[in-house]
Amino acid sequence: MQKIDGTPKTIRELFTGAKYTIHYYQREYQWQNKQIEELIDDLTEEFKEFYTEGDERRKVLSYGHYFMGSIILTANENAIIDGQQRLTSLTLLLIYLFHHLEDEEERAEVLNLIYSKRAGTKTFNIDVPEMPERSAVMNALLKKEYMDVSKHPETIRNIYNRYYEMEAILDNMADQISLPIFKDWLIDNVDFIRIVAHTEQDAHKIFVSMNDRGLSLTPTEMLKGFLLSKIENDNIRQQANELWKERILELKALGKEEESDFIKNWLRAQFAETIRERKKNATQGDFENIGTAFHKWVREQSGDMKLNQSIDYEDFVLKQFDKFSRIYLDLKQYASKLTPGFEYMFYNADRNFTLQFQLILAAIEPGETKETSDKKIKLVSCFLDLYFSRRIFNYKTVDYSASVYTLFLITKKIRRKPLENLLTILRDEINGMEFQLETIDDFRLNGWTVRYMLHTLARVTDFVGIRSGLPSNFTIYINRQIRNPYDIEHIICDHHELFVEEYPEREVFEKHRNKFGGLLILPMDKNRSLNDLPYEKKLPIYYGENILAKSLAPECYRNNPQFLKFIEQQQLNFKPYEQFNKAALLERQELFEELAKYIWSVDRLNEQINS
Repeated sequence: MQKIDGTPKTIRELFTGAKYTIHYYQREYQWQNKQIEELIDDLTEEFKEFYTEGDERRKVLSYGHYFMGSIILTANENAIIDGQQRLTSLTLLLIYLFHHLEDEEERAEVLNLIYSKRAGTKTFNIDVPEMPERSAVMNALLKKEYMDVSKHPETIRNIYNRYYEMEAILDNMADQISLPIFKDWLIDNVDFIRIVAHTEQDAHKIFVSMNDRGLSLTPTEMLKGFLLSKIENDNIRQQANELWKERILELKALGKEEESDFIKNWLRAQFAETIRERKKNATQGDFENIGTAFHKWVREQSGDMKLNQSIDYEDFVLKQFDKFSRIYLDLKQYASKLTPGFEYMFYNADRNFTLQFQLILAAIEPGETKETSDKKIKLVSCFLDLYFSRRIFNYKTVDYSASVYTLFLITKKIRRKPLENLLTILRDEINGMEFQLETIDDFRLNGWTVRYMLHTLARVTDFVGIRSGLPSNFTIYINRQIRNPYDIEHIICDHHELFVEEYPEREVFEKHRNKFGGLLILPMDKNRSLNDLPYEKKLPIYYGENILAKSLAPECYRNNPQFLKFIEQQQLNFKPYEQFNKAALLERQELFEELAKYIWSVDRLNEQINS
């Protein structure tokens, strides 16, 4: 192998006048919401260590730097061998800045880091010629255009979805940082080490050398070593070792880093007492220290965790680790597959509420029965569904960074509480929320709610169907991987000229057309075939679909006894419409509000412990 170059580079230096490629045989862009949240949290928290509101722009020159690791490139093609996930994610962050900076010169500065033109042709600075869809999705994001990515490769779906998740996180921070100063700091104070190898083979050798040599112990392995070293009896130590190895293998089978994620969730849920306050220069708390080095944290906090004698460590592994790891394995199953009795786990997972694992584990008491633990799982997961739904209906962000502090405080409130006490605490939390369900009359589809609207409509549609005697179809409604997935259907077609008497202003027409009550879900092929047809021509198609769509047609109210019994019992204003005008839409909005108030009523909490 020839000599290699390793040079520190800022983001500006990496992306200015440079073109990178990714070989088609390399892995997909795989980052998920969790990694995006961690990236944004790391960058913004580091920035806030130096930034003070009111700082002049020039002061950024004295701000500290943030190191993002190394990237490995080939000299001949500038092919990225290691660093694709981070560089692609940073490109998405630059696109966000391009859209949200107001000064045109600054927007142009950022745009130059995203793409450049040569011989009149625009190409992105990270380009995969063998994958034209990548340029297409980046163009769509740059132009703020909708793109149906459901049928595209994993990379394309992930790029598109991660951008809008990133946008939601950063929009929520708009009042915390100056975007122009953050932009300056990001492109000139965030550093990489660029390692350039002369051949692709050398680049792969470097990658292997940096990642596979040395067999350094993981935090999980170091924690195990510490715990077992404190158990004096050889037989008990061996028993604890076998249990640990077996359970860690089960956790690893769920996916990469799952064993580490379990331990972090367990320790934060059951033992963490502090979290970093959301203010400048705040110190790291237990929550953050567990996230970075939980093996070290346990050693330092062993006294506070009541780990003093050999018997304490035996109990910690053979009873507590055993119980909580088994529960975590169950929780992951409930989150990945709709399981009767544990539906709320699946609902929360579908909306990417990863904090549910921590909160549920907090409520568990090590010595309680499985029956009690199961009721607590149902109760806490239901609480989270009610909590986050209220925020969504009120256009309040539910992303990790915006929720983690509040939910950690709730974690401490519910820690190991008896079932009845737990119910009281969670009911009080819901009833005490600033945001309730009285504002649903303003809930509509827009750029922010689009990521939640399909789930919300699927929940309402499935609820009405089940109460009308039909089997649950929720997993089908929200599955984007099936051949003909469900899409959101506007009942009112996009022809303002047909409704100009009721809606003289186009803006008001668009706002009303996107109202919650003016939407349905239909299979994609039917949604697109109906497209801009007037309501009268859509109605026969609606009648052949789910119960919520059928309910617009008169035929639904004939020979449908369970549906009629349901709407009578709930006193719901379901009715057919020969025409769907402004009055019909507002009536339907009120109906959807009543359905939502029932589905997400605080009374759902009581049902979880009585089931």
